[in-house]
Amino acid sequence: MLRKTTLSLVTAAVLGASALVSPAHAGPRLDRIMDTKVLRVGTPGDYRPFAIKTDAGYSGHDIDVIEAMAKELGVKVEYVPTTWPNLMKDIQADRFDVAVGGITRNVARIRQIEMLPGYAPFGKVALVRAADKDKFRALADLNQPGVRVIKNPGGTNETFVLENLKAAQVSTHEKNAEIPALIAEGKGDVMITETYEALHYAKADPRLYAAFIAQPLTPPNTLGFMLPKDDADYSRVMEFVWSLVDSRGGVKQAADKWLK
Repeated sequence: MLRKTTLSLVTAAVLGASALVSPAHAGPRLDRIMDTKVLRVGTPGDYRPFAIKTDAGYSGHDIDVIEAMAKELGVKVEYVPTTWPNLMKDIQADRFDVAVGGITRNVARIRQIEMLPGYAPFGKVALVRAADKDKFRALADLNQPGVRVIKNPGGTNETFVLENLKAAQVSTHEKNAEIPALIAEGKGDVMITETYEALHYAKADPRLYAAFIAQPLTPPNTLGFMLPKDDADYSRVMEFVWSLVDSRGGVKQAADKWLK
């Protein structure tokens, strides 16, 4: 009996030691990212000032933050183009590891994916021509048969338009970044967007005016980065890296640069 007990103790000690020296394995997505040293970042790239694609590459608030996060991870960023209508389908189909670019945090999205902590508080507002700013003082002023609303498909701005501006003349334009110019040129009257995009275009083009900034059309909300829901280790690490970048001033630096 003593010999059997001793053998059992020795076996347990060996197994315990083996466990200590065995390499630790994280979830499959995190392992892949750390092995390849590549973080695939999906973005529509059409939403200033958060993420915009030009001939020179990608730039914006979210681009600065995700690049800082990638640096903390010790990996490089590989940008993957997507669209607002395909954003959810693409992240669930494993086309990229994180989605950025001014993405609203809401229940519908968080039911299906993970989202990092919220940033850039905003409300829905309207981008209109400066010459027409006195025409639009309430939601009811936008929801009129003679008002031409141009929307981009696939996002929460489209949802707001379809739910609240049913009496207006609504048309769809595939490229979000082109809509402000259409409003300025008189080819439409209203673009529903968020606080920061409206302010950006109104500042860039004196023909445009950001309406409802002081009293947005919706309650306050925040934006967030989207993550797949398939790897708890990956989500945990990305939340840690976000908090690390934030605590070192990276999120504030991006906001000071792009959102002022």
